[in-house]
Amino acid sequence: MRMLKGKLLPVLAWFLMITSTTVVASSRRGVSYAPPKLKPLTGLLPHLTFSHGFKEFFGGSHIQIVDNGTSVNLILDKSSGAGFVSQNSYKYGFFSAAIKVPSGYTSGVVIAFYMSNAEMFPHAHDEIDIELLGHQKRREWILQTNIYGNGSVHTGREEKFRLWFDPTQQFHQYSIIWNHNHTVFLVDNVPIREVIYRETTFSCYPLKPMSVYCTIWDGSEWATRGGKYPVNYNYAPFVTNLRDMEMAGCSWDSKTGEPVCANNGGGASSLDPVGGEDFVKLSEEQKLGMQELRKRFMIYSYCKDKNRYKVLPPECRA
Repeated sequence: MRMLKGKLLPVLAWFLMITSTTVVASSRRGVSYAPPKLKPLTGLLPHLTFSHGFKEFFGGSHIQIVDNGTSVNLILDKSSGAGFVSQNSYKYGFFSAAIKVPSGYTSGVVIAFYMSNAEMFPHAHDEIDIELLGHQKRREWILQTNIYGNGSVHTGREEKFRLWFDPTQQFHQYSIIWNHNHTVFLVDNVPIREVIYRETTFSCYPLKPMSVYCTIWDGSEWATRGGKYPVNYNYAPFVTNLRDMEMAGCSWDSKTGEPVCANNGGGASSLDPVGGEDFVKLSEEQKLGMQELRKRFMIYSYCKDKNRYKVLPPECRA
C-alpha cells in the first residue's frame, strides 16, 4: 500500500496541476464568465454617421469611411496611424462606439476611444480614456481606463483589465458616461469602473468641455515598458473598425461659453445622459455586475500602486 501510494501521489499532483492550469486558462479566455444581462444604454440614442459627428484628426488616407459613413476603418502602418475627432466639444453626456480590433501580433498597437481638451489646455487638460493595448506575449488585448482633470498623463488614475472575450472576432461596445454625478466606463453595457464626483475625495475630476477622439497609433515606448516590445510592422497594416457611434449630451458653444443641452438637460427625461435616471446613478444590478467583473478581471489599479504613490491619492483612502 505504501508503494502504491508513492506512485499515486506524483500522478495525483500532476493531475491537480493540469486541472488547475486549465481552469485558470479558461478563466483568462473568458470561457467561464458570462456577463450579466443589464439594461442596455447603447442603442437608446441615435447612431451618428461620420459626416454628422466627426472630422479627421490625423492620418489622411489611413481613415477609411465605409457603409455610407456608418462605419470607419482606422489604419496603422509604418508611415502613419490615424484618428478622428468630434465636430463639437461637450460638457457632460454619453459617448459610445462599437469597436473591433486587429488580430495577430499587436504588441505596441494602441487603440483609444477617449475625451480630451489637450489642444485647448495643453498644460492642464482634462481626459477620460478607454484604451485597448496590444499584448506582446499571449496575443491578447488589455483594456485600460484613465481619468483626470487639470493635469497630464503623470497625474492619471489608471486601471487595467483583462477582457472576457476576444475583441478581434466581433464588435464590442465601449462607452463613457460623464456628468456632474459620476463618470462610468462600460463594456457591452456592463460598468467596469465608476468614479463618483466628490470634490473633497476626487479633486482631479474633469470639469472642462472636451472633444471625443478615436485613434490608432504606435504606443511602443509608452505601452511596452519603454519600447521593449515595439510594434512589428511585418504584421502591418493594423486595422481597427468602428461603428454604432453615439454622442449625446451638452455640446459646448464656444461663442457664448455655455453648454447647449438637448434631451432636456435638466433631467426631465430618463434618456437624458446628463440628468436622466438611467445615467446619473448605477442600479443595484449594475453595481453587482461591476463588482464581480472587477474582482475577476482587474489586473492593475493605481490605488494599489505603492511604488508610484508613497501617499495614496485621497479617493483611494476614502
